[in-house]
Amino acid sequence: MALLTTPVCEFGQKALDFTLPGVDGRTWSLQQCMGQKGLLIMFICNHCPYVKAVQDRIVRDAKELKQLGIESVAIMSNDPTEYPEDSFDNMKLLAEKLNIGFPYLFDATQQIAKQYNAVCTPDFFGYNSDFELQYRGRLDASRKEAAPADTRRDLFEAMKQIAETGRGPQQQIPSMGCSIKWK
Repeated sequence: MALLTTPVCEFGQKALDFTLPGVDGRTWSLQQCMGQKGLLIMFICNHCPYVKAVQDRIVRDAKELKQLGIESVAIMSNDPTEYPEDSFDNMKLLAEKLNIGFPYLFDATQQIAKQYNAVCTPDFFGYNSDFELQYRGRLDASRKEAAPADTRRDLFEAMKQIAETGRGPQQQIPSMGCSIKWK
């Protein structure tokens, strides 16, 4: 497991289109995922301890962001041949277990992760309603273990600011996690 951190946010960078299958049986595009006030794109997976530590917080934050006009989508780009826990069938099981309220998509070719320059799981990309990148930071202070419940919710606060102003915070702390498992 290679530990990586995300690069600095490139403010204004446009979201790149995608068409990917979801665990719900639908095929999703960028446009279909966008909310009225923005979109949170998360590169996650099933097996990573950094993701496992915050799965419940991701679901909670996505649910609360939806109330603010921000939709969320999760993309799994790992190689499931080498990491069977990340298989499409296991993605479906995890989505049911967590009762996620957002699309969980499979990037089988890893093309979308490469286009977005995703480097780790979790890797968060927060866009405003004009599809402009405004946040590329951490969820909160969690690492392989969840941070205390009263920890500042960096991602939620940033996305709330984007919903209200169209702009993300200038100061952002990088996300940290396992490297994407490339083929």
